[in-house]
Amino acid sequence: MGYELRVVRETPLAFAELARAIAPAGFELRDSDEIVARHDDGAHAVARWASQVVGEPGSDWQVAQLVRLSAVLGGRLVGEDGEVYALRDGVIEVVAGGGVMEIGRFDEIVEAGPAAWSR
Repeated sequence: MGYELRVVRETPLAFAELARAIAPAGFELRDSDEIVARHDDGAHAVARWASQVVGEPGSDWQVAQLVRLSAVLGGRLVGEDGEVYALRDGVIEVVAGGGVMEIGRFDEIVEAGPAAWSR
Protein backbone atom coordinates (compact mmCIF):
# COMPACT_ATOMS: atom_id res chain seq x y z
CA MET A 1 0.00 0.00 0.00
CA GLY A 2 1.35 3.43 -0.98
CA TYR A 3 0.98 6.87 0.50
CA GLU A 4 -2.69 7.82 0.65
CA LEU A 5 -4.30 11.13 -0.20
CA ARG A 6 -7.92 11.67 0.79
CA VAL A 7 -10.61 14.07 -0.32
CA VAL A 8 -11.84 15.67 2.91
CA ARG A 9 -15.09 17.63 3.13
CA GLU A 10 -17.01 19.37 5.88
CA THR A 11 -20.03 17.19 5.11
CA PRO A 12 -19.83 13.48 4.38
CA LEU A 13 -19.86 12.46 0.73
CA ALA A 14 -22.47 9.94 -0.32
CA PHE A 15 -21.72 7.53 -3.15
CA ALA A 16 -24.71 8.82 -5.16
CA GLU A 17 -23.35 12.37 -4.92
CA LEU A 18 -19.92 11.15 -6.05
CA ALA A 19 -21.43 9.35 -9.04
CA ARG A 20 -23.40 12.45 -10.11
CA ALA A 21 -20.49 14.87 -9.70
CA ILE A 22 -17.64 13.08 -11.44
CA ALA A 23 -19.06 12.37 -14.92
CA PRO A 24 -19.48 16.02 -15.98
CA ALA A 25 -15.86 16.63 -14.90
CA GLY A 26 -14.57 13.83 -17.12
CA PHE A 27 -14.07 11.14 -14.49
CA GLU A 28 -15.61 7.69 -14.71
CA LEU A 29 -16.48 4.93 -12.28
CA ARG A 30 -15.09 1.49 -13.05
CA ASP A 31 -16.03 -1.65 -11.12
CA SER A 32 -18.27 0.51 -8.87
CA ASP A 33 -15.40 1.70 -6.66
CA GLU A 34 -12.53 2.83 -8.90
CA ILE A 35 -12.43 6.40 -10.22
CA VAL A 36 -10.57 6.79 -13.50
CA ALA A 37 -9.55 9.65 -15.75
CA ARG A 38 -8.68 9.41 -19.43
CA HIS A 39 -5.43 10.36 -21.09
CA ASP A 40 -4.82 9.68 -24.76
CA ASP A 41 -6.64 6.41 -25.47
CA GLY A 42 -6.53 4.94 -21.99
CA ALA A 43 -8.36 5.15 -18.69
CA HIS A 44 -6.08 5.46 -15.68
CA ALA A 45 -6.97 4.87 -12.03
CA VAL A 46 -6.96 8.03 -9.95
CA ALA A 47 -8.75 7.02 -6.76
CA ARG A 48 -11.13 4.54 -5.19
CA TRP A 49 -14.32 4.85 -3.20
CA ALA A 50 -13.94 3.50 0.34
CA SER A 51 -16.76 5.47 2.04
CA GLN A 52 -14.62 8.43 0.99
CA VAL A 53 -12.38 9.19 -1.98
CA VAL A 54 -8.86 7.80 -1.49
CA GLY A 55 -5.96 7.86 -3.91
CA GLU A 56 -2.46 6.40 -3.87
CA PRO A 57 -0.76 8.44 -6.59
CA GLY A 58 2.22 7.10 -8.46
CA SER A 59 2.70 10.17 -10.65
CA ASP A 60 2.32 13.94 -10.63
CA TRP A 61 -0.50 13.42 -13.16
CA GLN A 62 -2.44 11.38 -10.61
CA VAL A 63 -1.85 14.06 -7.96
CA ALA A 64 -3.14 16.68 -10.41
CA GLN A 65 -6.24 14.58 -11.11
CA LEU A 66 -6.84 14.16 -7.37
CA VAL A 67 -6.55 17.92 -6.85
CA ARG A 68 -9.08 18.42 -9.65
CA LEU A 69 -11.36 15.71 -8.25
CA SER A 70 -11.28 17.24 -4.77
CA ALA A 71 -12.35 20.60 -6.23
CA VAL A 72 -15.20 18.95 -8.17
CA LEU A 73 -16.39 17.34 -4.93
CA GLY A 74 -16.07 20.54 -2.89
CA GLY A 75 -13.33 19.20 -0.66
CA ARG A 76 -9.63 19.45 0.10
CA LEU A 77 -6.94 16.93 -0.81
CA VAL A 78 -5.11 15.91 2.37
CA GLY A 79 -2.16 13.56 2.83
CA GLU A 80 -1.54 11.08 5.63
CA ASP A 81 0.71 13.58 7.43
CA GLY A 82 -1.86 16.40 7.27
CA GLU A 83 -0.36 18.25 4.31
CA VAL A 84 -2.84 19.87 1.92
CA TYR A 85 -2.53 19.73 -1.86
CA ALA A 86 -4.06 22.70 -3.66
CA LEU A 87 -4.16 24.56 -6.94
CA ARG A 88 -3.24 28.25 -6.83
CA ASP A 89 -2.73 30.41 -9.90
CA GLY A 90 -2.40 27.30 -12.09
CA VAL A 91 0.28 25.71 -9.89
CA ILE A 92 -0.18 22.63 -7.70
CA GLU A 93 1.18 23.26 -4.22
CA VAL A 94 1.69 21.24 -1.06
CA VAL A 95 1.14 23.16 2.17
CA ALA A 96 2.71 21.54 5.23
CA GLY A 97 4.25 22.71 8.46
CA GLY A 98 3.77 26.37 7.58
CA GLY A 99 5.70 25.99 4.32
CA VAL A 100 4.62 25.75 0.69
CA MET A 101 6.26 23.58 -1.95
CA GLU A 102 5.33 23.78 -5.64
CA ILE A 103 4.82 20.51 -7.52
CA GLY A 104 4.40 22.14 -10.92
CA ARG A 105 2.05 23.79 -13.39
CA PHE A 106 -1.26 21.95 -13.50
CA ASP A 107 -1.74 22.18 -17.27
CA GLU A 108 1.79 20.94 -18.01
CA ILE A 109 1.44 18.01 -15.61
CA VAL A 110 -1.92 16.97 -17.07
CA GLU A 111 -0.61 17.26 -20.62
CA ALA A 112 2.46 15.14 -19.80
CA GLY A 113 0.26 12.24 -18.73
CA PRO A 114 0.39 9.51 -16.14
CA ALA A 115 4.04 8.45 -16.43
CA ALA A 116 4.97 6.80 -13.11
CA TRP A 117 7.52 8.30 -10.76
CA SER A 118 10.87 6.55 -10.96
CA ARG A 119 11.93 4.96 -7.72
